[in-house]
Amino acid sequence: MTYKETLDYLFAQLPMFHRIGAAAYKANLDNTYALMDVLKQPHTKFKSIHIAGTNGKGSTSHMMAAVLQEAGYKVGLYTSPHLKDFRERIRINGKMISQQKVVDFVGKHKKHFDKIQPSFFEWTVGLAFDYFAEKKVDIAIIEVGLGGRLDSTNIITPELSIITNISFDHTNLLGNTLEAIAGEKAGIIKTDVPCLISERATETETVFINKATNEAAPLFFTEDLVKVKAVKQQIKNAKLNLVYKNNISSKNLFCDLPGNYQTKNIATIYAACALLNSFGKFSVSLSAIEIALTKVTETTGLKGRWQLLSNKPLVMADTGHNEAGIKEVLKNIKQTPYKNLHMVIGVVNDKDVNTMLSLLPKKAIYYFCKASIPRALNENELQLLAAKHKLKGAAFATVKDALAAAKKAALKGDLIFVGGSTFIVAEVV
Repeated sequence: MTYKETLDYLFAQLPMFHRIGAAAYKANLDNTYALMDVLKQPHTKFKSIHIAGTNGKGSTSHMMAAVLQEAGYKVGLYTSPHLKDFRERIRINGKMISQQKVVDFVGKHKKHFDKIQPSFFEWTVGLAFDYFAEKKVDIAIIEVGLGGRLDSTNIITPELSIITNISFDHTNLLGNTLEAIAGEKAGIIKTDVPCLISERATETETVFINKATNEAAPLFFTEDLVKVKAVKQQIKNAKLNLVYKNNISSKNLFCDLPGNYQTKNIATIYAACALLNSFGKFSVSLSAIEIALTKVTETTGLKGRWQLLSNKPLVMADTGHNEAGIKEVLKNIKQTPYKNLHMVIGVVNDKDVNTMLSLLPKKAIYYFCKASIPRALNENELQLLAAKHKLKGAAFATVKDALAAAKKAALKGDLIFVGGSTFIVAEVV
């Protein structure tokens, strides 16, 4: 099969969560373990860092990979979903897995797929772990796909577990309270494996402490290890001053990932590196961290995080798609000078759309649209829901048409924002 034929086969044969939603979710790890048996346990053949969370886990994963690569290690990176190219999910030192490797893997194991019938995500995890083992990476950064406890990635025993922000998302699968969601994320905490929690919150702190205690896992909170002293946000980057618990500091640190929320992620990266150094298994210098953070997008290919798409007119895009993510986006918009705000917005139909719409600014001009995936909410239905929240605008059948209309309407000094869903952003970056 050609590469296109291979992907067509996989998309046709295997359930894919980001296209069809909950129907692709498997509430156990049986298929993943069956795949690992076929592949001769590749997940046991490389070191890893496991990263879960509602928001921030993607950015944190990419930053962590960039830092360890700058420190001289051969680094695998597994993330999801992809924006443009399926191969974005699997990288080594920033380079995507080759098309031929994907074709060969599917050709070799297709008969096993027919017996096991894995989901698209389970299959992709198998491919990633097999690839990292074959290429003998020094360490792989593994981002959780959904939840943690029952996620296909949760068969690894990492050097360090990291849990970023906890917020409401996928409540139909993970629970409708922060405690319940945290419980699913805490499922990646394993016996004797240190775990770093990015944000201390009243609703979730006890969940993590109890799980870590039960697993005899050393537990750390970022704020106890690293303090952010000053932040200056700019459209293209951020400038920060950070201080370690031991008073070692990084001053005038530049990060090429702008956006207020990256401050928390950057602090977590510093804390994680301090822990890795203390374990004695990896050595990451301050200079490696500082250099790596200035070129995360160049090193890893990360896109869609408060990303500048054009200057004239000013167009920004962000993949934030749940309550906490949208609140962070709105902070960034507030800090960006503009005369009029144009919002190109689309959502998927299994999200808490009304909560998102209730947060959006009523004075903006809206361009409601639909991403080209089955889960996307119809643009006309979105427009009707938005009207109930006093959000006014027109509906467009495609993201491309919506953005074109926004650009045509925008005057000098206006800001166009594109977001509401990862899949909306995927069509413009």
